[in-house]
Amino acid sequence: MPTHTMRAVRLHEHGGPEVLSYDEVPIPEPGPGEVLVRVHAVGINPPDWYLRDGLTNLPPETRPKFSLPVIPGTDLSGVVEAVAADVDGFSVGDEVFGLLRFPSFDGSTYAEYVAAPASDLARKPAGIDHVRAAGAPMAGLTAWQFLIELGHDHPSPFQAAQHRPVPLDANVTVLINGAAGGVGHFALQLAKWKGAHVIAVASGAHESFLRELGADQFIDYTKSRPEEIVHDVDLVLDAVGGPDSKRFLRTLKRGGALFPVFFGDFDEEETVKLGVTVTGTQVRSNGAQLAELGRLLDAGTVRVAIDSTFALADARAAHERAARGHIQGKIVLTVA
Repeated sequence: MPTHTMRAVRLHEHGGPEVLSYDEVPIPEPGPGEVLVRVHAVGINPPDWYLRDGLTNLPPETRPKFSLPVIPGTDLSGVVEAVAADVDGFSVGDEVFGLLRFPSFDGSTYAEYVAAPASDLARKPAGIDHVRAAGAPMAGLTAWQFLIELGHDHPSPFQAAQHRPVPLDANVTVLINGAAGGVGHFALQLAKWKGAHVIAVASGAHESFLRELGADQFIDYTKSRPEEIVHDVDLVLDAVGGPDSKRFLRTLKRGGALFPVFFGDFDEEETVKLGVTVTGTQVRSNGAQLAELGRLLDAGTVRVAIDSTFALADARAAHERAARGHIQGKIVLTVA
């Protein structure tokens, strides 16, 4: 067995990237239904910096509870080190990846070892390395649950109605805003896998990257406004979301849908008048869906683009990179 302590990145207070502290802490014990994973790589995601900031961007009633100090992070790829007695399906030495315990904030993946619910894990695709596998869980499952299959019946904190994906095929045109980022680049590839026509919106620096991933049309938002040049699309997946999302309503045909990944403010009268649906969900951990995505990753049908990697000890620099924006794919922390 490993020694009894490990290195982990923790928050002792909220603030900017400088509050990420590289600490020595006890190695967790896997509880019932859990496995201990020796972490090789950690995907970083917006909830990591929301947590660091104190979740100030979320309405107070939707904020998950947590106490400081806390180890941030939800996404990992690594190797099973120990297995609780009641766990079937994983054994010591298995390579796994997963989105842990989301939407709560106790995934604790910025660490050398993590106790992970077995149901949140899937076998790491053999054809990709730990860095790429670690970039896939949250962003890939977000794209999957928005576009392919919700796979759970938990209500979203942001809307009462159940989110329903729009069936995608060759007759469907999808506009993806923020197409070069984590969720966006997976959404583009999943929509192409289903045969849809995809319009990718990003800054010009990402055009060749997005065309390589299969974008049929590219719009550089720094040069033109997509809502002025695109009309009659069936679906907009807005991976940026937020208050500006409503400008995409006028790109939709009647009966179309807008899926903002980050909730925004919409006027129900306006959406009814336009005859369109605005709906979203909150991604949830799901090992079975991740295994399905893993098969596409293994086959090369979907690939994980890596923006940059940083050592676990340099989590602060990784968060500084995230804050600069214009990310192409995923930022990943590497653990020896």
